[in-house]
Amino acid sequence: MLEKMKVEEIIPIALEAGANIMGVYRTEDFQVQSKQDASPLTLADRLSHETIVKGLTDLPFSIPILSEEGKQLTYEDRKDWEYFWLIDPLDGTKEFIKRNGEFTVNIALMHNEKPVIGVIYAPVLDTLYVAKEGLGSFKVEGATQNKYESTDEFVALARKLPLDNKEKKISAVASRSHLSNETEDYLNKVKKKYGEIDITSAGSSLKLCLVAEGTATVYPRFAPTMEWDTAAGQAIVTYAGGTVKEPGSGKLLTYNKQDLLNPWFIVRKDGFEL
Repeated sequence: MLEKMKVEEIIPIALEAGANIMGVYRTEDFQVQSKQDASPLTLADRLSHETIVKGLTDLPFSIPILSEEGKQLTYEDRKDWEYFWLIDPLDGTKEFIKRNGEFTVNIALMHNEKPVIGVIYAPVLDTLYVAKEGLGSFKVEGATQNKYESTDEFVALARKLPLDNKEKKISAVASRSHLSNETEDYLNKVKKKYGEIDITSAGSSLKLCLVAEGTATVYPRFAPTMEWDTAAGQAIVTYAGGTVKEPGSGKLLTYNKQDLLNPWFIVRKDGFEL
């Protein structure tokens, strides 16, 4: 299945979802509602969800879809899935409402407990991140200015991750909307071991992408996230040589659990320890 799945078939779905999100972003009425967990839901979330589900369903593969904005299946319904799509149609809804541009479309193809393809598109930045097991991780700026007719053409247009970053100083990226006491404690440990560090705030899955690039060294997350928040980003990090692991145990983040809530985790670029 993985060999047959082409990234150039998934990219247009993410770009179309991003265009629909931007159509709402430019209006004055986001039609904000509150979900059961009190988190916000906008018209853009719903339109992106519909776009992605239709696009993935139209592909010549019968693969189930698990989406933040879709019907949540029971564990019994999904526990035997070998392959499935895990999507967050609009990751960073709070950033979207704040109009700071730091939100993304996240699409991941999962094989058993891990992501094997990840596509992340930041519509305001028009920046695309794509990863596939066996291919690597890539970044394209000005994503909508290109056409991707084949995997080879995409790779030729993209920049392979991690980028050649000559900056030697340790840098950390943290959530713009969620900074816990535990995160601050961890960052203090990093400072104690490595000296003064640069700390950058960012929204949505862009934090994982910054580590995959090598722009950031580490991203500690000691606050709640769901599986759809991290799956595509974990693919981008993993196939750029980094890791997304639980603190303490060092276990890689796994997916399609009975409870879709992630444990706390630390995203590290290759070579960083703590």
